[in-house]
Amino acid sequence: MHIRTRFAPSPTGFIHLGNLRSALYPWAFARHNKGAFILRIEDTDLERSSQEAVDVIIESMAWLGLDLDEGPIYQMQRIDRYREVIKQMLEAGLAYPCYMSEEELNRLRDVQMVNKEKPRYNGLWRPEEGKALPPIPQGILPVIRFKNPIGGSVTWDDAVKGQIEISNDELDDLVIARPDGTPTYNFCVVVDDLDMKITHVIRGDDHVNNTPRQINIMKALGGITPIYAHLPTVLNDAGEKMSKRNGAMSVRDYQKAGFLPEAILNYLARLGWSHGDAEVFTKEQFIQWFDLESLGRSPAQHNPEKLLWLNHQYIQHSDAIRLAELTKPFAHELGIDTENGPDFVQVVGLMKDRANTLIEIAEATKLFYLPAPNHLPEKIAENIPEAIVPALKDLIKILGNTEATKEAYSAAFKQILTQYQIKMPALAMPVRYALFASTQTPAIDSVLVVLGKDEAIKRLSKVVS
Repeated sequence: MHIRTRFAPSPTGFIHLGNLRSALYPWAFARHNKGAFILRIEDTDLERSSQEAVDVIIESMAWLGLDLDEGPIYQMQRIDRYREVIKQMLEAGLAYPCYMSEEELNRLRDVQMVNKEKPRYNGLWRPEEGKALPPIPQGILPVIRFKNPIGGSVTWDDAVKGQIEISNDELDDLVIARPDGTPTYNFCVVVDDLDMKITHVIRGDDHVNNTPRQINIMKALGGITPIYAHLPTVLNDAGEKMSKRNGAMSVRDYQKAGFLPEAILNYLARLGWSHGDAEVFTKEQFIQWFDLESLGRSPAQHNPEKLLWLNHQYIQHSDAIRLAELTKPFAHELGIDTENGPDFVQVVGLMKDRANTLIEIAEATKLFYLPAPNHLPEKIAENIPEAIVPALKDLIKILGNTEATKEAYSAAFKQILTQYQIKMPALAMPVRYALFASTQTPAIDSVLVVLGKDEAIKRLSKVVS
């Protein structure tokens, strides 16, 4: 079997992490099996669909590295194909026109609810042998309904949920085309999956109720039913279904907040799938390990702290050159001129171990691009004790004759500590204050390498002169 999977979003709103997980798993399954992954845009809801939403879907997938083999394929560009199939179904007696008005249907449902019956279409216009249909009313355009099988049940072996069985008595005759001829969602999905030879449908479990209807239409059209895998819901950190209404962030928001795509992908992979105790893994490892058998059956819960932790892990181990390029836009937004000052790659390499996001790196690098501090005398007295000034003066002399390396700077500090019998904080804190008017910096020997020896001596000299 040549594996073919698809991601089929509706472009009716922004795409959040829960949506993207429904793209990640079929993509990984296709890649693991050397199959094909298809993007299908289900845009038949003309009122709510937008090109902006389509653009965000495509950009978000590209940002995460979810490459396509086919697509994007737009349903609205396949309308003629859907109409052709509907015509064939009408001719074959698999579908029929229904002239029941919306008002009649609402009255029927009201009566059924009063009688504590399940609201459903009663088959009034369904043609049966020996049945007389009502006269066709004037001025009403019909919908087209699928003749759902009567009796029996629809059964499928779901790759996540196990065997599921739905009685056909629970399903009424589905509308497959509206009065204006526009095909409906469940019908289009089936035609698409058949035409695109989809072998595995991996999607959220909010589609479970659609599946028996789609299976019946697919069988009526002579198609082979794909393997279904319905993923449990992703809950937000409050335990509610993740959605825009419940405060879910769009993928663009995470990008703007300084998250790395590989961290998001790793995090999404673990929202309902696992491989032993592996928490941090590469995209290549994920593809190698992924299978449907390891998908979880319980709802996955979004954990912002876990995502932040993962992002920190990836930032820590990222190449400083790449990280600097990704951080530059954030630094520029903060007004940092990355081209005028210390080497930005070196600065990022120094600050990245403490940061959870690219924004935090950018904020931390600001220290190196601000003008040299203009210390007030009272602040100098407060942060640089008179007793430490001789040690600082000797440190300046030693630094002037020291190689510009981390090891040499470290040796210089040790020499002063030994000479004056003091602890490192007693020397390092005044040095930090002299350099940046701050006592919070990375290791001082690393700071000197990035800031530059000449600039460091100049700044130190200003506070001890």
